[in-house]
Amino acid sequence: MGTPPDRTASVVTVRYWAAARAAAGVEQDEVTDVATVGAALAAVAARRPDLEPVAAVSTLLLDGRAVDRGAAVAHGSVLEVLPPFAGG
Repeated sequence: MGTPPDRTASVVTVRYWAAARAAAGVEQDEVTDVATVGAALAAVAARRPDLEPVAAVSTLLLDGRAVDRGAAVAHGSVLEVLPPFAGG
């Protein structure tokens, strides 16, 4: 029979700030087996539909750098969703 190959799923942490946190109802989520920022956001939007309109207008940071939805994610990456802020 043999042993199945060791397949460790990639894990990406998605953190929410301000209105994104309020819409998600949690501080963060983890998603697995996603290759891009867009795929990670689609995965969390499937769990938390109220987050989708907020994420659509948010700045996205991947490991501290601003990115677009096409950016590749790697195992252990942290994606932050920062909605627009008012004030100054």
